[in-house]
Amino acid sequence: MTGNEVDVLFDDMRTFEDWGLRLEKITLSFPDPKLDLVDIPGADGVSDLTEANGPVRYENRDIQLVFSLVGGYAGWHTLVSLIAAKLHGKLRKCILPDDPAFFYQGRFTLETEKDSPAVTGIVISGNVEPYKQEAQDSLEDWLWNPFNFETGIIREYADIAVDGVLEVNIIGREMPVVPRIIVDNEMTVEFDNVVYELVPGTNVIYDIVTSPGDNILKFEGHGAVSVGYRGGML
Repeated sequence: MTGNEVDVLFDDMRTFEDWGLRLEKITLSFPDPKLDLVDIPGADGVSDLTEANGPVRYENRDIQLVFSLVGGYAGWHTLVSLIAAKLHGKLRKCILPDDPAFFYQGRFTLETEKDSPAVTGIVISGNVEPYKQEAQDSLEDWLWNPFNFETGIIREYADIAVDGVLEVNIIGREMPVVPRIIVDNEMTVEFDNVVYELVPGTNVIYDIVTSPGDNILKFEGHGAVSVGYRGGML
């Protein structure tokens, strides 16, 4: 297998294995920050309020994947129509071959050009969310295959027994996340010195937002708790 005979995944679709597309180039932009700049009359410069009420927010980012398809004219239209039906304008999760622990989510478009009897050029472009997100949610079955030992975080937040008081540390990434807290009995959780009531089932508390690093959730009560979390980074 040569270097460009690798798969980009769009949900469960594989660009080389399923369609025979050879990856030639990846272009990935970083998202523009949403700046809050206020021009104050009579003063020099501007007042930067971007982080006055929280972390920097970002616009979407762009991704462009250039492929080649070896083959003549026969079957070309059929294949590109098949790919378009699966991708063009659709909301998909995209996993790159050299970064399998994360996905980019957004809408993708397809362009193709056949200027050679032997080779077709295909470009798949996406307008995707600013953060790439962990391929696995903390409550999904753990898979070692995509795990990155340099940047990966092992998350064991499912079915944790609480008998009295228990602290759970959510290791946050850059993307702010409101975790899902699932309990089988009434209990409380404390976060940033504020106590919240939890009811049996799934609790989404919008005042509990993770930040990079340690995020301590202090549970008090009796029962089982699971914390659904999916980290994201630029």
